Amino acid sequence: MKIKQTLSFQKSIKKLHLNQKKDLDKAVKEIVKNPSIGQEKKADLSQVRVIKFKMEKFLILFAYIWKIDEDEIVLLKLGAINN
Repeated sequence: MKIKQTLSFQKSIKKLHLNQKKDLDKAVKEIVKNPSIGQEKKADLSQVRVIKFKMEKFLILFAYIWKIDEDEIVLLKLGAINN
């Protein structure tokens, strides 16, 4: 399975600390193991899937696209959830 990253995803990774990157790596491994775990969005965003995971003490939304035909995952965006 191929994994690609968008430019905005790459930029957001650069801002993370080492321990945050480890949490992100765990989330990516879970997605690679089972790409269908993400909640599928609706309407115009129907290709996008989103998972929630903990990064330190913050809840993070992680958006990605699973291209079944091409056996590819495109990592789109990370975002913190405000409480």
